[in-house]
Amino acid sequence: MSQTPRTRTVLSCTLLVVALTAGATACGSDGNPLSAAPYDAADQVSFNGPAGEGRKADPDKPLEVTAEDSDGRITDVTALDATGRYVAGELSADGTRWHSTSPLAASAHYTVRVSTEDEDGAPGREVLAFDTGKPLTKKRLKVTFGPKAGTYGVGQPITAELSKPVKDRAQRAVVERALKVDSMPAVEGAWHWVDDKELHYRPKEYWPAHATIQVRSNLEGIKISDRLWGGEVKPLKLTTGDRVIAVTDASSHSMTVYKNGKAINEIPVTTGKPGFETRNGVKVVLGKEHFVRMRGTSIGIAEGSSESYDLPVYWATRVTWSGEYVHAAPWSVGSQGYANVSHGCTGMSTGNAEWFFDNVREGDVVKVVNSYGDTMETFGNGFGDWNLGWPKWRKGSALVGGSPDGPRPEEKARLRPESV
Repeated sequence: MSQTPRTRTVLSCTLLVVALTAGATACGSDGNPLSAAPYDAADQVSFNGPAGEGRKADPDKPLEVTAEDSDGRITDVTALDATGRYVAGELSADGTRWHSTSPLAASAHYTVRVSTEDEDGAPGREVLAFDTGKPLTKKRLKVTFGPKAGTYGVGQPITAELSKPVKDRAQRAVVERALKVDSMPAVEGAWHWVDDKELHYRPKEYWPAHATIQVRSNLEGIKISDRLWGGEVKPLKLTTGDRVIAVTDASSHSMTVYKNGKAINEIPVTTGKPGFETRNGVKVVLGKEHFVRMRGTSIGIAEGSSESYDLPVYWATRVTWSGEYVHAAPWSVGSQGYANVSHGCTGMSTGNAEWFFDNVREGDVVKVVNSYGDTMETFGNGFGDWNLGWPKWRKGSALVGGSPDGPRPEEKARLRPESV
């Protein structure tokens, strides 16, 4: 019989359990080691759960299972609660002790299945059950998912706002592991920690068109730290519309709008002039406003200076919180398609701006190429999430490794606008 246990990994929708497989070598009456029925191993194992009717385990303490018989060993332990959440754990190399490495949930019922083998390799089984009590602390971590339920464009990230800061990486992993995003069709995606109280989730590529996205949490009752437990979280359901991507080439003063991969409109535009260059990169539509009064003072231009302005603006589609829009600019129609004369916004005729306003929704993608401006900020000024490459995005996950990265360095190389 091999003395080195082989590893087996059990995956659940929430936590990972690492256990050791039973290396059964004892033979039954027919000589097949798998034909022997498992014996009752109740006398061979013990655990630190509550003893006595009605008593409950302290969820702050780890679960521990121990082999009592010196001639036998534990080969496999699987612990899960009534909702199907597994508890991660580790088994000692000699098979004498298994202990949990992830937090137990409060007010939960657990079933623990223990596999053993004796000195001859005969398999044993024992099933243990216990309930956990309520945590002593009353502090709960609340999570608010965003955006609001509805239909969005394929560039819309999912956000998770935390009611309290979570700084420790191990605690972040507990939180992140409990936040679930499922889409139909299914896509690869990951959470990224923006800061101690905010996470964003996005796929590797844009969401599929006409997808259904379900966002939920298994955090309730889970211990995050000695003084913080997961609270109840309201789930979120989103859908996506058509794949609408607008690509503005600042060097050719033209915007091409694609719908489901097909160009449906090409619009003459003007973008930011020298000193006010439009940001390069991918932005996401944040909202639409029929009328906005735009003042130069809002972007730091002194009132009364040569660059000062105070204008009524119509059909304004917002792409940054700092005031970058795609909007009607009837005063610059003579420059649209020929020169960049704006203070950073993308201007077009009133008719084209109304068409654009009517054909995009929140979450649609607006991409600017070949501007001399900086790259769109990744966070804090809207959704620049797509300007991080996938490897860097994944580094912002507490479950992957590494740390959040900033935006990519400015790239001055000319890009092809048909890449959508």
